[in-house]
This record gives sequence, C-alpha cells and structure tokens, in this order.
Amino acid sequence: MSRFYRYRLPSWCRTWLIVIETSLLPILVFQALRTIFWPTTFDIFLLGLVIGLFLAFKYKWI
Repeated sequence: MSRFYRYRLPSWCRTWLIVIETSLLPILVFQALRTIFWPTTFDIFLLGLVIGLFLAFKYKWI
C-alpha cells in the first residue's frame, strides 16, 4: 500500500522519506549501544520509538 502512496506525495516529501529511511539504521545501532552502556528511561523509550519506525519502513507501512 505505501509504495503507491509514496508516488502521490510531492517530490520533496519523497526525498525526506528516503533520507529518513536510509539514516534510520545507523541511528538505531547508535541508540542500541547507548542504551546498553548507559540505560535511562528516556533511552529505552527512544530505542523503542526508533525500532518501531525502522520496522514500519522495513515492512512498507510508511
């Protein structure tokens, strides 16, 4: 469903989606390492949010 939805968006919005999608994996790795070494409640919440976004892009929900 999202593949067809992406083509209806303006080109600048599609560009931002691609940029976010490609930069999400390094952010996920960094946040996971940070959470392992210095866990706080905010870090765990942020890691869950980043994992959710990563899975949404991976399974083409966004």
